[in-house]
Amino acid sequence: MSFLHFPLMAAIIGGHAQTTNLGSVAAASRYETRLEHDPDGIGRFYMGREIAQVMGHQAGAEWLERPEREHEERPELLLEALKLKPGDAVADIGAGTGYYTRRLAKLVGERGIVYAVEIQQEMLDDLTNKMAELKIQNVKPVLGTITDPHLAPASVDLILMVDVYHEFDHPYEMVQAMSHALKRDGRMVFVEFRGEDPNVPIKRVHKMTEAQVRKEMMIHPLRWVETNEVLPWQHVIVFQKKE
Repeated sequence: MSFLHFPLMAAIIGGHAQTTNLGSVAAASRYETRLEHDPDGIGRFYMGREIAQVMGHQAGAEWLERPEREHEERPELLLEALKLKPGDAVADIGAGTGYYTRRLAKLVGERGIVYAVEIQQEMLDDLTNKMAELKIQNVKPVLGTITDPHLAPASVDLILMVDVYHEFDHPYEMVQAMSHALKRDGRMVFVEFRGEDPNVPIKRVHKMTEAQVRKEMMIHPLRWVETNEVLPWQHVIVFQKKE
């Protein structure tokens, strides 16, 4: 896992120079654990935000493939907003059952590729079976970890996260690794239910405000490009890799 490269400082102890890696100190204090927290969260906080619990395989699969999702989330509007082109390489992080993966595969065409990244093998099994059933051949399943999506450096044009970033157990480490996977000028897109809107019928820790997302990305090699509000309930927040 890649971390920010903090400068090394020489501390003079007992007349001898000792090298201290400030990065390890920062990593240790990056997250906060609280005993009192939201029952839908894990009690672990990052930049003041509680990290949400991850949905299990069975409940998650049912939620992702629910019939009303087309009406509630309008996926066709998101796909249009992504401005993908044939031949693009896309990473669908937290791909789940492949709800968006199979749609992305169609957009990038035979010359493109979609990396379907999941940390739950059961989800990847479901996704792989679905791709075979639909005869989709430009999807590569990838089993990631909670700190690393296992994508090659400079390998993707776009990274998409639909309602998943708020569940990352190690958001800092994951975003650093994803940033390395982006090609020059590659884009990272966060789709999150609007935390500012109490009328969005989603549990509090499973929503995020635009301000919080932008705050958490400030320390990464990313620049904010736009926030698209084309979707009924979700922000589409776009960042681009800095040179």
